[in-house]
Amino acid sequence: MASPGKKIERPVMDNPFLNIKVNPDGSVKRDPGTRNPANPDPNVAGDVLSKDLPLDANKKTWLRLYIPRQVKTHPSSSSKLPVIIYYHGGGFVFCNADSAVYDVFCKGLAEKVGVMVISLDYRLAPEHRLPAAYEDAMDGLYWIKTVKDEWLSQYADLSNCFLCGTSAGGNLAYHAGLMAAAAGMELRPLKINGLILHHPYFSGTKRTGSEESLKNDPLLPLYSIDQMFDLSLPEGADHDHEYCNPLVNGGSKNIDLMKSMGWRVLVTGCFDDPLMDAGLECANMLEGKGMQTVKFFADGYHGMEVFDASMSGPLYDVISDFVHHRSNE
Repeated sequence: MASPGKKIERPVMDNPFLNIKVNPDGSVKRDPGTRNPANPDPNVAGDVLSKDLPLDANKKTWLRLYIPRQVKTHPSSSSKLPVIIYYHGGGFVFCNADSAVYDVFCKGLAEKVGVMVISLDYRLAPEHRLPAAYEDAMDGLYWIKTVKDEWLSQYADLSNCFLCGTSAGGNLAYHAGLMAAAAGMELRPLKINGLILHHPYFSGTKRTGSEESLKNDPLLPLYSIDQMFDLSLPEGADHDHEYCNPLVNGGSKNIDLMKSMGWRVLVTGCFDDPLMDAGLECANMLEGKGMQTVKFFADGYHGMEVFDASMSGPLYDVISDFVHHRSNE
């Protein structure tokens, strides 16, 4: 883990976290923002191909699949790719799998890391409070196990899968991992080998040092962290609920299942992020339970590599080493 250096300026952007509008019926007013269409046509420019597939029509959930163009245009016997199952951020309240910043980030993962990415569009709170998003993640894993899709059958190495998410998606990846570990062999031939928690969205009733020192952060102030958890946690739950605070009761018993299956964990973050300390505490807790844990923290702000693609190179390198098991060996 690097040491903090110069302060990196945050971008000027429309930030829904700063002015959350709750409607009288309990729903939230959302600006759809910029949303990118999929690009499944190899004749259209771009280094990555993508396509959308339905997951559960009743829940209105779906997935976007990404592959590097070269595996389709120049197939070879080595075209089977590790799979990153990705969960977008937005405090469980905002954004979608096709939100422009997450679409660009997933394209970068596919191209720079050399993987298939499967990005889940899950149900949002407060209309669908947790554990709805976790349940959608499990639906997605069972879908990957059973669906007959050309890209999956031709390009996906289902024996080498990773759960990955940014911010709330990091929280989702962690809890989906706990549930998947309990499911065990039920998910075969899908085999999960680890978690990638990118700027994970955790908190608790006791304030961390980074929450206190960055409580007025212009991108993710403390009041918005609290408000989004209030909107997404089960009714009446406080912030020491297990969905918010992974350290409660010493951590989930399912961590031992992850360890027994040989899973590894990569936790990444930035020094100018109110959530940094909570992510680091989670990493240290996992490490203390004997899980192989890689920590990568760099200069920058919450979600930096998603909001500014020019800063994503070092992160993609670390994820590539982790997925291809080149680091710490």
